[in-house]
Amino acid sequence: MTRKLALLGSAVCFVLSAGSASADDLPVRKAGLWELKMVRSGSAMPEMTMQHCTDETVDKEMNNNVSPMAKQICAKQDIKKTATGYVSDSECSVAGISTTSHAEITGDFNSAYTVKTSSHAQGGAAGTAGRDTTMTLEAKWLGACKPDQKPGDIVMPGGFKMNVRDMDKLKALLPK
Repeated sequence: MTRKLALLGSAVCFVLSAGSASADDLPVRKAGLWELKMVRSGSAMPEMTMQHCTDETVDKEMNNNVSPMAKQICAKQDIKKTATGYVSDSECSVAGISTTSHAEITGDFNSAYTVKTSSHAQGGAAGTAGRDTTMTLEAKWLGACKPDQKPGDIVMPGGFKMNVRDMDKLKALLPK
């Protein structure tokens, strides 16, 4: 059960980082099935590959629905357009853990995009002095969603399936 909660926590963080914007909005991804591969260093979390079925409506809803949630836990959440893509800087706090993150986002959002994030986390139950992690999210478009999928569905490792439209359920899983 702890592993499932860790995966859900990763998914919530992914949704927050990929779905919210304040200064500049990220482009809407091409509709269909996206493979999202997360590779982390400086963390005990293993590499994780998910699939996300999306369409224009879901991507816009993620932005609109996640922004209020991000505002609740993030003192800063800025996305700026650059010559090569986008840059995101955020300062968030969940369950006594403060995290400062910087992400560089490149790609065309039609066939592939990459998000390279470096973050520093401090605090928490153990009162850690600080942890630095890097994460790379490599996303590639696979084609049409599978017949049993609807826009918003995310299939996690092990076949666990959830829908990003159930954000209130995800919020309830975050530690206080």
